[in-house]
Amino acid sequence: MKKAVAFLALFLSAAALSAQPRGTYMVVDDTAAGIPVQPTMYGIFLEDINFAADGGLYAEKICNRSFEYDNPLQGWKTFGKVEVLDQGGPFDRNPHFVRLRYPGHPVAQCGLENGGWFGIGLEEGKQYRLTFWARTAGKPKSTGLLAVLCEPSTLADDQNLALEEITVTSSKWTKYEVMLTAPRTVAKGAFRLLLWDENHDAAVDVEHVSLFPADTFNGDDNGLRKDLAQALADLHPGILRFPGGCIVEGTTLENRYQWKNTVGPVENRPINVNRWTYDQFGRMFPDYYQSGGLGFYEYFRLAEEIGAEPVPIISCGMACQFENDPATDPDCPLDELGTYIQDALDLIEFANGPVRSKWGKVRAQMGHPEPFNLKYLGIGNEQWGERFKERFEPFLRAVRAKYPEIRIVGTSGPYLGGEWFDDLWAEMRRLDVDLVDEHYYSNERFFERNADRYDRYPRTGPKVFAGEYACHGSDGRKLNHFNAALLEASFMTGLERNADVVYMSSYAPTFAHVEGWQWRPDLIWFDNLRVMRSCSYYVQQLYSANKGSRVLPLTMGGKPVVNAGDLNATCAVDDATGDLIIKIANLGAYSQVVTFELPGGLTAAERTTLHSDNPVDENTLDEPSRIVPVTETLDLTPVADPANEWLLGVRNLDGGRIAFSGRLGGRTFAVYRFHRK
Repeated sequence: MKKAVAFLALFLSAAALSAQPRGTYMVVDDTAAGIPVQPTMYGIFLEDINFAADGGLYAEKICNRSFEYDNPLQGWKTFGKVEVLDQGGPFDRNPHFVRLRYPGHPVAQCGLENGGWFGIGLEEGKQYRLTFWARTAGKPKSTGLLAVLCEPSTLADDQNLALEEITVTSSKWTKYEVMLTAPRTVAKGAFRLLLWDENHDAAVDVEHVSLFPADTFNGDDNGLRKDLAQALADLHPGILRFPGGCIVEGTTLENRYQWKNTVGPVENRPINVNRWTYDQFGRMFPDYYQSGGLGFYEYFRLAEEIGAEPVPIISCGMACQFENDPATDPDCPLDELGTYIQDALDLIEFANGPVRSKWGKVRAQMGHPEPFNLKYLGIGNEQWGERFKERFEPFLRAVRAKYPEIRIVGTSGPYLGGEWFDDLWAEMRRLDVDLVDEHYYSNERFFERNADRYDRYPRTGPKVFAGEYACHGSDGRKLNHFNAALLEASFMTGLERNADVVYMSSYAPTFAHVEGWQWRPDLIWFDNLRVMRSCSYYVQQLYSANKGSRVLPLTMGGKPVVNAGDLNATCAVDDATGDLIIKIANLGAYSQVVTFELPGGLTAAERTTLHSDNPVDENTLDEPSRIVPVTETLDLTPVADPANEWLLGVRNLDGGRIAFSGRLGGRTFAVYRFHRK
């Protein structure tokens, strides 16, 4: 009998032990001064790659609206008597225009058709603003045109969706405007402009044909696609880096991004062949040009509207080093670098100068007399070697001499380490730049193992701008699957924990059209009507919306929670609210019980998690909400048996502190937010 009782006691004891949640114990030190988190910590990088600008964020619907592509009619279908002319137009930097003539028979038609990029998306009940410049070119003093929104591929009896007649009444170039309303939603519509006059002598010249949704982001006429711009605003970014990226360099210096070509009247901004047009031979898009419509003024405006610090990047006088043999001397000679340096100085004047200054006046004439309060300027993109170093230093000295308040962003080259990286970091330290732009597109193993990357960096000298990074799946699919996002979230705990070293960061690239991409993964995918926020997007959003003001020590066994088994974590405090914010990633497949030792006086809490059972699952345009953050309220009521240290929930500790225990699911990124009284 005694043996039976002893065995039963042993069995119950073992059962109790096996039922106890095994977990980790982390301590938040709220008495520490903490490390300030810069408001610029989490931001956005925009480059016109994957049709991110023209055909994407820039809301213009017409491809080659000024007939200035190398083939002036690329993007257009013509019918009847259509002629391209290049003299006598209204805009000196966009000289081409088209002339439409009577087609020769009352039944025949003469006109143009444009399908935008991958079709023109139209939404039921929405208005579209058509503008163009025109003049009569025949004997009649007035000539009729017909503007049509249509659906060429419809099975309906009538392709036409909306029609408006316009009468051109002058032989002088005049701007015309008309509103067209879509009666139904069409993913791949088109626009037609027809000569609508039976007079045999009728002819009309047309230039800069533009079609915008009336409902743009913040209602701007030369505006942004509303859903895509809103996705940017919802990231709560601290910075907006623009316009790239490799397009800053150009394949050649001739097609580098030149900011002065992107300001002033939009009709007279010259086009540029996008550096990404032919870069990927297997995914080539010969109609990929930059209209300049989304230019530096619009980028500055966007930064202002979404509450981000603008971080423009300018050419250092070097074409893309990956695409040019230095023996061909593709770069600006050193003795001619003054023009490029002056462009940098003029940009600062454009952004910050008084309205009486040359470039401040241009900004004011565009509608923004107040300065944009530019604080940062990046010089060059991913250059390296002696050719870069001997060009970078003159820029640095010129900017600092005239604008010592501007913080200079240098570069460590295109790779996350190695000889070029080390050489450039040494040079950036010698020159005492303010920030160094690091880029790393790497595989899952790198992001899994390098949450401590910046633990080893010097605490003095230039700060880090993690300006381009993304986890590229090692499964052979460079897609936005959940596991890549989870590993990014884990890695980012190291960015935040080292906020004294890392001042800025931005995932890259941001946008991709599903029919027009050259690079993936990307943060936000879209088609003509829809937008999909990737799992990586939600990681970025959760960090930015919960960055806090100061990083507090979060330790486990007296050490930072970095590569602690499957866990990486960091803690911050929001000085405005007193909230404690813990971000933690569980990379393992199984749940863990995590315990946080916290200060007392916490009154409420919630936890937001991003989770998927399938590591290679992802959001799609058809199912954009398949994997999204889920927020739940946490119960901070002390448990009934505070002596039982294994119970989940809250236990009161000595000194007025508490311990919160909860189960964190496998393959989960979580943000805990604890509120004070």
